[in-house]
Amino acid sequence: QVQLVESGGGLVQPGGSLRLSCAASGSISSINAMGWYRQAPGKQRDLLATITTGGGTNYADSVKGRFTISRDNAKNTVYLQMNSLKPEDTAIYYCYAQKPFYRYWGQGTQVTVSS
Repeated sequence: QVQLVESGGGLVQPGGSLRLSCAASGSISSINAMGWYRQAPGKQRDLLATITTGGGTNYADSVKGRFTISRDNAKNTVYLQMNSLKPEDTAIYYCYAQKPFYRYWGQGTQVTVSS
């Protein structure tokens, strides 16, 4: 089992920044990638960014250039730095951890972009 705890969400004005954190614990040895999704009300859950154990990253076009995913292996934590936030970035943000045959999810953290 892998436990994922997200933090860092909140209310921010348009153009502002937030950094989300996702701390992994438990049976983390065979995790091969971690990343972030988001889900806005009434919409599907969309993949935003992924980082592999080797450090390779991928981003959705909607956040490329504004969001940066990184990891601190010593802390078993993945981060999502979000800059130039827009109202359409408002959603619940979910962290995930991928093992060969199973994906684990965090509980989600709310991000609201509003003036």
